[in-house]
Amino acid sequence: MASGKEIRSKIKSVESTRKITKAMEMVAASKMRKAQDKMRAARPYGEKIRRVAGNLSHALVKTYTHPFLEKRAEIRGVGLITITSDKGLCGGLNTNILRLVLNRMREWDMEGKKLRLTAIGNKGFSFLSRSSVDIMSHLVGLGDHPSLERLIGPAKVQFDAYIKGETDVVYMAYTRFINTMKQEAVIEQLLPLHGDLVGNKARDDDWDYIYEPDPKAVIDTLLLRYVEAMLYQAVAENMASEQSARMVAMKSASDNAKNVIDELKLVYNKARQAAITKEITEIVGGAAAV
Repeated sequence: MASGKEIRSKIKSVESTRKITKAMEMVAASKMRKAQDKMRAARPYGEKIRRVAGNLSHALVKTYTHPFLEKRAEIRGVGLITITSDKGLCGGLNTNILRLVLNRMREWDMEGKKLRLTAIGNKGFSFLSRSSVDIMSHLVGLGDHPSLERLIGPAKVQFDAYIKGETDVVYMAYTRFINTMKQEAVIEQLLPLHGDLVGNKARDDDWDYIYEPDPKAVIDTLLLRYVEAMLYQAVAENMASEQSARMVAMKSASDNAKNVIDELKLVYNKARQAAITKEITEIVGGAAAV
């Protein structure tokens, strides 16, 4: 059995760790509320512009068709935007999304499809850099406030590759926020856009929008806003999931530390009682000998 001094040292060490995890839990809870507010504020706009863009894919644009609306007959190249966190200590959040990405990468490799990847977030970039995948662009250090201006640059590399025909489909991999206790790793198709992605059904009659000043100007601007909104929404969802997962992980760590402290205190009390009993026995034995 360890000595009382060693046990007291372990108790102090675990108590110090518990103070850190408790502080991180409180910080994560504060950031989680702000991240959820941003995520929920972005959802209505994202859902509306996605539905409008889905309707546009069913409209009969006779004069101009944007490349984002063209469904390729054969899929030879795949673009993937992977969104992870910059920091760890958030449970299995990054592990789940990266495991899902690796499984899909194996499937695409077996099908002979070439993958071009964009990594947003330090954890995903560090992990994928050790694989043989072609990383076209990356972005790390987003902080707690995602900026659309910083997101556009790395993502534009994927969109340009799609327009040039180097990739035939573009996906996004991120963690969707369900609630504080549940987050879901998903891979969603971003391009090409068609109404089936958002549940829009084609109408039987021939119809189209009235464009002003012209179809090209309206459609180019609208679809650019569409991909930007979807990307920003995915990053906002991932950040809300990250803070929720970190708060839950730190709460679990704090509770586990408390249990360890209680067990160590019990062991310390037993060791102390054994030492006291031994001293009393020695005193009584010495008195009897005299």
